[in-house]
Amino acid sequence: MSIAATQPAMRRLRISPTLTKYIARQFFFWFASFAFAIVGIIFLATVVDLIDRLAAKDASLGIVFQMALLKLPHLSQEVMAFTVLFAAMTTFWRLTRSHELVVARAAGVSVWQFLLPVLGSALLVGVLTVTALNPLASILLSRFERMEANYIRNEASFLAVSKTGLWLRQVDAEGQSVIHAARVSAESALLHNVIVFRYADEDRFLDRIDADSAQLESGQWKLFEAWLSRPGEPSAFHETLDLPTDLTVDKIQESFAPPETISFWNLPEFIEIMDAAGFSALPHRLQLNRLLALPMLFAAMVLLSATFSMRPQRRGRVGLVIMAGLLTGFLLYFLSNFVFAIGLSGTIPVVLAAWTPAGVSLMLGVAMLLHLEDG
Repeated sequence: MSIAATQPAMRRLRISPTLTKYIARQFFFWFASFAFAIVGIIFLATVVDLIDRLAAKDASLGIVFQMALLKLPHLSQEVMAFTVLFAAMTTFWRLTRSHELVVARAAGVSVWQFLLPVLGSALLVGVLTVTALNPLASILLSRFERMEANYIRNEASFLAVSKTGLWLRQVDAEGQSVIHAARVSAESALLHNVIVFRYADEDRFLDRIDADSAQLESGQWKLFEAWLSRPGEPSAFHETLDLPTDLTVDKIQESFAPPETISFWNLPEFIEIMDAAGFSALPHRLQLNRLLALPMLFAAMVLLSATFSMRPQRRGRVGLVIMAGLLTGFLLYFLSNFVFAIGLSGTIPVVLAAWTPAGVSLMLGVAMLLHLEDG
């Protein structure tokens, strides 16, 4: 008799598929609404900023809009956590205000079951952001960087890293030189197994230099144990050979592709190539781990939003709840960037720097919900 009596109660504790789909639809509706509004504001702000930066340049309004559209997916990705936070807060607040949440909880649905549809939706958004939006954003951002270098900074990239090693291009008064090195000691700016192709103007070949190593010094490359080969002449050996340059270690480091311009799917291979070439891949490792932690950060946003909006609010306190959510979002954004900057300096491990904001937010959200519901 007691077993039969408890069966209906057990059934009431389960959240129905219909309610699950209803809550998920509510979240996706508000997520799309906030995403559209935030992306629109970002686009307008980007257009205004580019118009100001390109005011003295030879660039049409079409170029401005093209550059703004190229940068838009990357900026949208950066504020996606805020979008999830605001969408979840609005979803829970409206369900509480219409007493739908009160009725569901009176029927035996716990807060954790009520959170599952929104948590699952947020995790799905996080996975799609990492696997689909990020690759698109990285491709478009790399194009934006090239247009920015052309129209604003008036410079071109002169460095590339591949599986075959490091490639550098430098231009001087006599022409240009293309330098290849199998690997490099980044700390001392020492290249190993160096080949230099020198050209007059842009395409007229002058000579080739094969050197055991090359050291970057002030205003020149010093090549050691170098063989100089010119068309129609025998190769000549030089213990040391100087090659003028205007490159510096800072210029070389700045020419690497920023982590944001490399797709999530290509980051592991790029990190391996950087390590093989002898350069530090710390920023790219941080970016990879940061992307991996993104779905967990979105789930943490849902838990935090529930603590602000799943309890009935008194009249006049809605504004306070919204302000608390905004403040929480900005604090988490500041924490994420602060820890990321510390990670870039190498002070703390990569995993700790990338996963701390998501981990702290998740634990804080769980603790606050446990306190409000079971405490």
